[in-house]
Amino acid sequence: MTSPNFSDARIEEGIRLFNECQFFACHDVLEDYWSEVVGPEKSFFQGLIQAAVALFHFEGGNFGGACRMYASSREYMSPSAEGIAGINVAKLLEDMKTCFAELCVPRSSYPTDVQLNPNLIPRIDRDNQPYSQSGIADDF
Repeated sequence: MTSPNFSDARIEEGIRLFNECQFFACHDVLEDYWSEVVGPEKSFFQGLIQAAVALFHFEGGNFGGACRMYASSREYMSPSAEGIAGINVAKLLEDMKTCFAELCVPRSSYPTDVQLNPNLIPRIDRDNQPYSQSGIADDF
């Protein structure tokens, strides 16, 4: 695959799974798509996968893994903050920051009393436009 196909059904499926808090399944679906992407967009999708993994770890109480994956996901997604594939990346980054704020506060040891707040779990917002391979919405 020379350029990403942002109309790929795996993106929609990954977003659906993420928004339904099925983070491990989201990871699997998006990783399958990511493995075929060549180009600068690959880093964004790696960050999106890591965001799902961070939430999976947070939910499961693996706080160290959650913080590491969260930090890494930000590094990969931040260059695409203006948006990619119709995804509101800036909003996702801000919502992830809010969700992980309490967990990732620097401290001498990992917290034992922090839980993933269901009200703070981010959602991925994507417009419903069909996308060409360039990632630009097709106008019909």
